[in-house]
Amino acid sequence: MPEPDFLPLQVNSLRFEAAGKPLLNDVSFSLDAGRPTCVVGPNGAGKSLLLRLCHGLLAPSGGSIRWAGGTVEQQRRAQAMVFQRPVLLRRSVRANIEHALSTRQLLRSERTERTEAVLEKTGLSDLAERDARVLSGGEQQRLALARAWALRPRMLFLDEPTAHLDPAATASVEAIIRDIDSEGVRILMVSHDLGQVRRMAGDVLFLHNGRLIAHTDTRSFLDAPESELTCAFVEGRLLW
Repeated sequence: MPEPDFLPLQVNSLRFEAAGKPLLNDVSFSLDAGRPTCVVGPNGAGKSLLLRLCHGLLAPSGGSIRWAGGTVEQQRRAQAMVFQRPVLLRRSVRANIEHALSTRQLLRSERTERTEAVLEKTGLSDLAERDARVLSGGEQQRLALARAWALRPRMLFLDEPTAHLDPAATASVEAIIRDIDSEGVRILMVSHDLGQVRRMAGDVLFLHNGRLIAHTDTRSFLDAPESELTCAFVEGRLLW
């Protein structure tokens, strides 16, 4: 039986409040198939919160997040998320991936096949038996991506996957993200690096103070911003 079409993802009038304080307010956008979308904005804009809401880790205070098709269970299984600081199990690199796959009803042979494939794709084959907790920051992030990739998601949420990484590790992680994108996985990624946004994104969501200020293609956002606020952000001016 063919998988349903999950996209577009429709976010309408999304709100989220904590202790009576609005953290996201009236955020609306639609994501269809295409290149990665980067979410940008100053600290506290609501970027990571937006990803958690879309992924279903938090319930919105108002508005809606709707997938085009599939049951609730199918929609849940079609998503994966990688956090800025991935939580890794106290076991080997290989076992971290196998554990993620154990939540799916897969034959042992398929779990093994998928594990070996993502170890190879992410350059972790030589580290497969190493304790995941002693890996470098870049290696841990590659493992987090491998673990998510093995689940074969249709939508992947990435929360600043290269934060605090050196240039070489950043390049390795970006290469993996491009490979995942090339397989047709829809990617929504928070980034603080406008250079990375230019390299990776097809379009940009710009948040400020919990509101969506712009949703436009990357070139227009970076080279021809339509508002003074967007221009100020792109130029690196302080926003509050």
